[in-house]
Amino acid sequence: MSDGNTGTNNDGITAATAPPDGFSVHGQDIPWLLRHWAEHRSDHPALVWDPPEGPGRTWTYAELLHDTQRVTVGLAELGVRHGDKVLLHSDNCPEMVLAWLACATLGAVAVTTNTKATPSEIAYYAAQTESSVAVTQPGFVEAITESGAKLRWIAVIGGSDGDAGEGDKTGAAPELIPFDRLHGDPAAWQGRPIEPLLPFGIMFTSGTTSRPKGVVHTHGNAVWAGRTGSRNIDLGPDDRYLIYLPFFHVNAQSWSFFTVLGVGATAVLTPKWSISRFWDVVVRQRITHISVMPFTMGVLAAPDRPRSDLRVGVFGQVGTALDAMLGLKVYAGYGMTETVIHCISGKPSEHLPAKSMGRPVPGYECAVVDRETGRECGVGEVGELWLRGRRGIQLFLEYYGNAEATEAAFQGDWFRTGDMVVLGEGGNVFYRERDKDLLKVGGENVSAREVEDVIGGVPGVRSVAVVGKTHDFLNEVVVAFVIPAPGDSGEAASDQSEQLAKAILDECRTRLSAFKVPRAVYFVDAFPLGTLDKVLKKELRDMADARPPV
Repeated sequence: MSDGNTGTNNDGITAATAPPDGFSVHGQDIPWLLRHWAEHRSDHPALVWDPPEGPGRTWTYAELLHDTQRVTVGLAELGVRHGDKVLLHSDNCPEMVLAWLACATLGAVAVTTNTKATPSEIAYYAAQTESSVAVTQPGFVEAITESGAKLRWIAVIGGSDGDAGEGDKTGAAPELIPFDRLHGDPAAWQGRPIEPLLPFGIMFTSGTTSRPKGVVHTHGNAVWAGRTGSRNIDLGPDDRYLIYLPFFHVNAQSWSFFTVLGVGATAVLTPKWSISRFWDVVVRQRITHISVMPFTMGVLAAPDRPRSDLRVGVFGQVGTALDAMLGLKVYAGYGMTETVIHCISGKPSEHLPAKSMGRPVPGYECAVVDRETGRECGVGEVGELWLRGRRGIQLFLEYYGNAEATEAAFQGDWFRTGDMVVLGEGGNVFYRERDKDLLKVGGENVSAREVEDVIGGVPGVRSVAVVGKTHDFLNEVVVAFVIPAPGDSGEAASDQSEQLAKAILDECRTRLSAFKVPRAVYFVDAFPLGTLDKVLKKELRDMADARPPV
C-alpha cells in the first residue's frame, strides 16, 4: 500500500525501482521460452508438420531451438538487425514458423501478412511497417515484386540459387535468395538481453477504418498468451493442438502456438483446413485440442466420426447441446488480435448458461458501456465491451505508425472493442453483434469502409453502402448496394448497369483481397435512411438476405 506521500510502499519499492513490466513477465521473452523447454523437455515433440503431400517432420524442443537459432544467425548475417521489420508472406509451413521465431530471437519484428493480399495491399503493409526484407513462397514472389515494396532481398522457401537468381542489379527490385541462405551456424548466436516489452510481431487487422491497422505484439504479450491460454482451455504438457488456420492470424499464433509453448506441449501444423484429411490427421496425430470455426462443425458433427483423443474445441460460446452435437467439450474463448489471447473464457465444468461467452479472464477488467452516454450498463442491457489491461502484456502495444488510430481505440486506459454484448447474471457475458461496418467473412475481418472507398472511386458510382449477406459456409459475404450516377433509361440503363457492375468488381479484384471483393452488386435508387440521414445498414442487410443466394 502506498503511504500517499513518498511514492514508496510499505516494502520500500518505489515507482522508479519497479520493473516496467510489473514483474508479471519479468525476465521472460520468446527465446527464453524456447531455451526453457529445450532444457526441461528437450526430447518432447514441439512442432509437427503434417502436409498432404511430401514428407512431414517432427521437431523436438531441442531441435526447434537449434533450427530457430540457425535462422537467427542467417538473418543477422544478411543484415537484419534488432528492431528491423521482416515481411513474412507465406501460407502455413515450418519455414514460416522458424523465420517468425528467429525474428523474435534476434530482436527483429515479424510482419505476418495475409497471403490473399493483392500487390497494392502488400505495398501498403510493407510501407506502413517499414519492412526491409521478406520471406515468402514461390507462388507469392510475383505479387511481392509487383507491389514495388522497397525490400533489399526476398528469401524464397523451397527456392534454390539457380531459380531464385540475384535479382535486379540496378537496385530497382529486391534480390531473390533461397531460404536455405538463412541457415547459419547456431553456435555463433551469442544471445541478447531479455526485453519483455520489445515488439516481436505485427499483424494487420481490419476494423471500421478504411485501411487495416498493424497490431503490435510484444514478447510480454507472447509470454502472457502462453501462460493464460493454456489455463483457459485446460491444455497440459502432453496435449496436442491442431493448427489449420492461417499462421498470419492471431488464432494460430497466440491462441494455438503460444498456448502450446506456454506449457511445453505439441503443435501440429497443416497447410490449411481440409475436410477430407481432418479425421485422418486428428486420429493419427492424437490431437486433443482444436479451434472450432463454423465451417468445421459439419465434419465434427458427422455421425460416422471415428474414435479419437480429441476432447476440447475452442469456440465463442459454451452449451451442452453444442458439446453433444460435436462430440467434444466446447470451451468458450472470446478475444481479438488486440487482446492477444482469450480475455473472456468459460469451461464446461463451470456449468455456465447456454451461449455464454464466459467471464472475464483474470488479468483483464471488463465493462459494458452505453455508446451514446458513456454510462456503464446494468445487467441485461446491451452495450459496447470495453477492456482494461497492461498494454504490451494483456493488450496489444499500439497500432504501428498510427498514433491517431491507437488513441481513438482507447478511452483513457480502456480499450473499446466495437463488440456489443450483454452482461448477464453471475458475471456471464453474452455476445450481441459486431460493429455494423466490420464484416466477418469465413474468419477474416473486412472493413466495409475500405471496400466502399474502392467502389466510390469507380466512375459512374454516386453512392455506395457495403454490408454482409448471410452465407451458409462463410457466415457472411460482402455485397454492395450502389446508387449509380444519373444516366440513360430503359434498355440502355440496363446495359449501363451491367458495365458499371463489371467495372466495380474489376476494380475490387485489382485492389482488394479476394475475400473482400463483393459477391454481388445491387443497384438501388436510394438507401434507407434514419435520423440525420444515416444509412440504415441493418435494413440493407435484410434486403441482401432477401435476395437469391450468391
